[in-house]
Amino acid sequence: MKHTFETKVYFSDTDNYGVVWHGAYLRWMEMGRVEFCKDMTGLTLKELENMDILLPVSNINIKYKASAKLEDIVVIETEVAEYRGLTATFRQTIKSKETGKVFVIADVVIVAVHSDTKLYRKMPEPLASAFEKELKCPALV
Repeated sequence: MKHTFETKVYFSDTDNYGVVWHGAYLRWMEMGRVEFCKDMTGLTLKELENMDILLPVSNINIKYKASAKLEDIVVIETEVAEYRGLTATFRQTIKSKETGKVFVIADVVIVAVHSDTKLYRKMPEPLASAFEKELKCPALV
């Protein structure tokens, strides 16, 4: 499954040169991961938090390939690239709706922690089964 959404580049997303500020891409990717997890599990982040499951980012490998500009419509695509039992890696791409030109490609690794920030030894349910179902295989270890 691939989660996709679009957004327009607003003035607040840009820097003094009229190109998208690098942090705006990170914000859009966060939105994509949150909505993907909701679609995959049926649970909101608040519901996961009430289950004592928080999903911080532990690593981002991001490649800025081109700059989106003011009033561009960008498409944010999110999919699960890998699940290792303890971590899940999302592959995210941000591109132009009009031309398909890729602006950003990123691999974002998340982990699950308790509200006291202690790491789970493995991804808790219902996330573990959702990631396995998504990749149609058990976790890589």
